[in-house]
Formats: sequence, structure tokens, C-alpha cells
Amino acid sequence: MTDALLLTFIFLVAGVVSVPIAARLGLGSVLGYLLAGILISPLLSWFHVDIVSLQHFAELGVVLMLFLVGLELHPKKLWSMKARLFGLGGGQVLFCTGFIMAVALLFDLPWQSSLAIGLVLALSSTAIVIQSLTEKGLMKSDGGQSSFVVLLAQDILVIPMLAVIPLLTLPELQHLAQAGDAADHNAVLLAGLASWQVPLVIIAAIGVIIIGGSYLVTPIFRFIAVAQLRELFTATALMFVVGTTLLMSLVGLSPALGTFLAGVVLANSPYRHELESDIAPFKGLLLGLFFMTVGAGINFGLLTDKLFLIVSLTLGLILLKGCVLWLLGWAFKIRGSNRWLFALGLAQAGEFGFVLLSFTVSNGVIADAVADVLLLVVAISMLLTPILFILYDKIIAHHYAKDKSAKPFDDMPDGNKILIAGSGRVGTILDSILRLANYHSTVIDFSTKRLQALEKFGVKNYFGDATRPDLLEAAGIEEASVFIIAIDNPEQVTQLVKHVNHHYPHIHIIARAFDNHHVYDLWSYGCRDIIRETFDSSLRMGRSAFEALGMSRSTAEQMIDVFVQHDKVSMVEVADAHEIGVPFHENQAFIKRLREYLEEKNPHLQAAMDKIKAEDKQDSL
Repeated sequence: MTDALLLTFIFLVAGVVSVPIAARLGLGSVLGYLLAGILISPLLSWFHVDIVSLQHFAELGVVLMLFLVGLELHPKKLWSMKARLFGLGGGQVLFCTGFIMAVALLFDLPWQSSLAIGLVLALSSTAIVIQSLTEKGLMKSDGGQSSFVVLLAQDILVIPMLAVIPLLTLPELQHLAQAGDAADHNAVLLAGLASWQVPLVIIAAIGVIIIGGSYLVTPIFRFIAVAQLRELFTATALMFVVGTTLLMSLVGLSPALGTFLAGVVLANSPYRHELESDIAPFKGLLLGLFFMTVGAGINFGLLTDKLFLIVSLTLGLILLKGCVLWLLGWAFKIRGSNRWLFALGLAQAGEFGFVLLSFTVSNGVIADAVADVLLLVVAISMLLTPILFILYDKIIAHHYAKDKSAKPFDDMPDGNKILIAGSGRVGTILDSILRLANYHSTVIDFSTKRLQALEKFGVKNYFGDATRPDLLEAAGIEEASVFIIAIDNPEQVTQLVKHVNHHYPHIHIIARAFDNHHVYDLWSYGCRDIIRETFDSSLRMGRSAFEALGMSRSTAEQMIDVFVQHDKVSMVEVADAHEIGVPFHENQAFIKRLREYLEEKNPHLQAAMDKIKAEDKQDSL
């Protein structure tokens, strides 16, 4: 018990210390976790910790991440991706495998080993890429979406890879092969089956996931809801994910692919958001543990002995995969900085490479000495991936932003110049409203497809992250009179308000707020025109509730007006007691101020409401 607690404490301290420092230096959390693993690796060796076993456990974080990604994809949306899934994703695996196999043959390796190495190194890191794209707000960009499609295709193609590798056993390594034992251990349900029975069992396992997700999840959650215990929801959500993972392992399939499929099946479930909120914390912790085990698993003794070879192979792999991906991006019309994001983001080897390399050794396809070198190549390429994202962020995206700076603002009849950050549901409506009044705005967004559609209607646009100072300058922030922030990421909205208010105090900022707490954060940073994204719809629902209770439309509107006025005044009255980063319920000064205000004002407000209701009742008589 003490050993387990000590090990847990070591990992927690390493993550808590390293990740905030890495994030503050602009390196991202992934690199922070990897560096934390490297730093604690001597300590783990001293305690004789089995890093490989720990890594297998931590891979559950990758599984949970794929499950959450699947929850965001409706089956129709997934089907619409089929062309890129097979063309872009399948092409990436095919070409990368071929080129890597050719390089391996140059090292006088047998063709069987060369093919296996090509298959292993063609895969990319789902965990690092998706985490980095999400963290940097690039997941919805064209490059991010294309990267996701390729990662999904790779997970699907792992299935035939697992089927092909045992067929590549070398006679001279046959004495090392333990394919039968591995099959008994990893694919229990397939042991002893005839070849024609194996696909039937696999199809049946997939069918269990689809049918169970479609017809069993909702009744089970409805049953669990009766107890009204949040921890039971969490336990049930984990039960579904772990059960799916176990089933996929028992039939020899990729657990990540199985849980992704389960997520897609549950994308239409009324409990989708509950599942997301319950699983997200476990996903974050386990992914952090996984990245630390990757860092801790680096064999520095072998790395020192064969430094030049391993570094050359790692850089060569990144260069080769990057070139293949860049050319595929060009062929599939991924434009501008998106193509570089796509190429650099997927240029590493992936975490499933550790599993496949172990599988190839146990099946007598690759010698132990070669596998040890390749394990280091996989680990170091993953370690370099956050640096490639920094290269994209600081140099390539900056370069493309500067190229856009030559675009002038439209001359406005009244001299007003408007910037809108975000062209989603809110930003698009705002732009339409302004255009009808003959105000033409400049829109900044990630999606080139959306921006190209806007351009056809004469909407000036810039691709990129609106939180980047250089992009704001390129878009003409210095000349703008109104800056509307309509993006749906609260942290990015706060960051934008803080930056623009500090550097361009003359600009009127209109900011989209997530909730009351976010309103106070934005107020603290100087924004005075804040719109809560659900506030107006809540007011309309309140008015409808009053009308449903028998009041006239005019009376209901008067009562809503009283509430709105009260809300505006109360927000301002207690705003200076707010502390950024401190929840309301932990801020004693805020609680005291709000309670004092409500005790003083609530009787007057209730009296005003009662008066309006009495007048409405009198009029109805």
C-alpha cells in the first residue's frame, strides 16, 4: 500500500510541477508531461517500477480520449468522411509503409522485418496529436480535421496489421515466437477457433458494441438515475468504456477503435453530455500518466551508445513522413498553413508502435536488438512532436498571417471598421445583421471552408487563431472601432479581452460570455459590453413561463424588464468583490457583498413584481 501511494505521489508531484512551467513557457502540457517522465525516470528505476506495465494501464487514457471524440461524431458525419478516411488516411499508411520499408531494406533487413517496421512506424500518436490540437484550438481547423481523419484510419488499419504480422515470422527467429501464447493472452475468444470462425467472432463483438450502445445504455442510465447519485453515473460510464476495451482486447482488436465506435453509437444518446463530463477528468489524468511513462521509458544507456544512429533514424522518420503527408495534403487540396499543420502534426510514430513492436518480437518478425532501437525512435519522435507544433505556431502560422496583412479594410461610409472573432453560430448571425445595415466586418476563423464560403458573399476574412497578436495586427486591429468576440472558448475570450483592452484601449469590445463567473472575469479585465450567450434565451423562456401562468404579454415583458434592470445593477454592485480564478462559493467577500445587496433590494423587487401582477389581475377583470 505504501509503495503504491509513494508511486502515485511521485507522478502527481512531477505533473503538478512540470506541466504549469511548460505551459507558461509556451511548450504545452504534452511536452511538460514528457519532460516530467524523463526527470523522474532515475527515481522510478531506483524503485524498480515496471514502466511497460504502467504504460499499458495508462493507455486507458488514449481509449477514453477516443471514446470522447466518438461522442462528438454522429454516424452521418462519420459516413460523410469516408472519402478522406480511405483516400487520405489509407494513402498515408500505404505510402509511409512503402517508403519506410524501402529504407529498412537498405539496412539489409529481411523483407518481412522491413514490412513490419514500415507498418509500425507508419502510425502516428493519437494521444499527442489530438491533445495538442485541442489544447491549441486547432482541432476544428481544416488541418486538424484532416489529421483526425488520418488517425482514425490508422486505428482501423491496426486490425489487418495485427492479422498480417504473425504471417511474417522469420525461420531464424522462430524460436522466439510466442504467437500462440500471445493469442491466448490477448485474444482469448479467438483461441482454438478455425480461420473461418475468427471473423464471425470479431463481427459479433462489434455487433455487441453497436446493439448494446443503441438499445441498452439509455435504459441502464435511466435505472441509475433513480438513485440520484453522481458517483453511480461515473461508475456506469467507466463500466461501459472498460467493458468495451476488454471485449476488444479479447478478440484481438484495437481497444481505441472499439471505444471510438462505442462513442459514435452513443453520439445521439440523451446521456451524451453526462458521459462526457463524467469521463473527462479520468481521461486527462490517465493521458498525463501515459505521456510521463513515455518519457520515463526512454533507454538512455542505449541512446548514449547509439546516439548518432537513433537521432538520424528519428529525424529521418519525421522528414520522410512529413514529406509524404505534405504531398498528400497538396493532392487533397489542404491549403496554406493547414497543410503544414497536417504534415508536421502527424510526422511522429505513435503509442501503438510500442504494442506492435512487442507483438513483432513475440512473433519472431523483428530481432530484439532492432526492436530496442525502434522503441527509442518511437519515443523520441513522440517527444519531439510538441516542438514541431511550436515550430508551426511560432514560424509557419506567423508567416501565413503576415502574408494576409496586405489585404486592406473595406472603406466604410461612416469610417467604422469592425472585426469579428469567430464565424460559427453566433458570429455568422452577427455578420448578417451588420451587413443588412451596410456595415461590412472582417471575420477571423479557423475553418478555411467556412471562410471561403463567406468570401463568396463578399465577407472579408482571415484564417487563424484570433488570440494571436500578429494575426490581429494583420487583420487591422489598430484601425478597428468595434471588436466582437464570438468564439465559444471562454479561456480564449478572456485572453482576447485582456490583450485587446490593454494594447488597444480605444476599441469598443463586445464579448460573448459563457456564464456569470465568466462575466466577472471579463469585467475585471476591462470589458464593459458583455453578452451572456444563454441570457436572452432564458429571458424569453421566463416571459413564456409568465404567460403560461395566465399573464398578458405586456405584463410578462414588464416583469422581465424589472428582472433585467435588477440583474444589471446587481452585477455591477458586486463586481469589484470578484477575484479572478476564485469560484463564487469560495470567495467570502463576494458572498457577503451579494447577500447584503439581495437583503436590501429583494423586498423592493418583490414588491414591484407583486404590483405588476396586481395591475394585470385588475385589468383582466
